[in-house]
Amino acid sequence: MRSVRKGDRVQVLSGDDRGKIGRVLVVIPEKDRIVVENVNMITKHQRATQNLRQPGIVKREGTVHISNVLPICPECDAPSRVRFVDVDNKKLRKCSRCGETF
Repeated sequence: MRSVRKGDRVQVLSGDDRGKIGRVLVVIPEKDRIVVENVNMITKHQRATQNLRQPGIVKREGTVHISNVLPICPECDAPSRVRFVDVDNKKLRKCSRCGETF
């Protein structure tokens, strides 16, 4: 079970994009990496294909290691570490700052 899931708001802790806040688009659990919107932007030279008619240089998000981000608690609206609690045989995430489960 990971502390960060798809759709979470996270804040980047280290790297060139330190301090940026974005939403998680993709989680890659095998490599412990995630894709966050507008973070770690890379340029890709795209060839024209049947699906993509327009060739050119495309900017898109690269992956970030999961240890370089902290989820933002929806209740206290601050980046915080996450603890896991067992409620009715369900594993829920709990904010370590305010104690709210999400």
